Amino acid sequence: MPEGDTLFNTALRLRPALAGHRLTRFEAPRLVGDRPDLGVAVSDVEARGKNLLVHFDDGLSLRTHLRMSGSWHVYRDGERWRRAAHLARVVIGTDSGWLGVCFQAPVVETYRRDVAEPWRLSTLGPDLCLPSPDLDLATERMVDLAGPDTQIADSLLDQRVAAGIGNVYKSEALWVGRIDPFTLTSGVDAARRRQLLEVAHHQLRSNLGSGHRVTHSKGLAVYGRSGRPCHRCGTPILSKRQGEHSRSTYWCPSCQS
Repeated sequence: MPEGDTLFNTALRLRPALAGHRLTRFEAPRLVGDRPDLGVAVSDVEARGKNLLVHFDDGLSLRTHLRMSGSWHVYRDGERWRRAAHLARVVIGTDSGWLGVCFQAPVVETYRRDVAEPWRLSTLGPDLCLPSPDLDLATERMVDLAGPDTQIADSLLDQRVAAGIGNVYKSEALWVGRIDPFTLTSGVDAARRRQLLEVAHHQLRSNLGSGHRVTHSKGLAVYGRSGRPCHRCGTPILSKRQGEHSRSTYWCPSCQS
């Protein structure tokens, strides 16, 4: 699943193509909600956690969530797409001559900003891609919302706690903090929980606007490195499916014991 930095970087690519320009084309075959009128202006493109939002100046907003399969592309009008047209879930064209095309997103919906945000947005925790998220609030939510008996790795993934962390930054932050990912959240004191969030925040912010994700001088410390030596102690990295949704976790059994 794309993480917060991926969505932030996607918004950076889409914004100059769409924002400030008038809508000339809108296709969304599986849209839930109202359709924007042609001629309306796109006021902004925003990433919020793992959600990509396109705001129109009539008060309507489009929300997409990419989950495991979705992606946004930017094309010149008339340029050949890199994926099959039948996989397109949203096509937004403007008088800029550019298209934003979203492929295979399982969530495509609109809402009116003057009524109420979807609960998936209104319940998000502090966005760790922003410059100054409320880390104290997120630290409290790791116990209050995720729950004391939740394993710490799963608490980091709970978007109500803090928005933007996925499998990569979960694993990388826990490695930096030398914390076993299967430790119960109640077994990690508030200072160390906050430190984990600070690390994830720094890692996410460091990868905004970049292409190749880096959290360590050698790339990534643990994620995707199962069986390879730990950069700190040389012990082979382990990986395991964890939690209700069987999400991938990577860790060093020596450094993080």
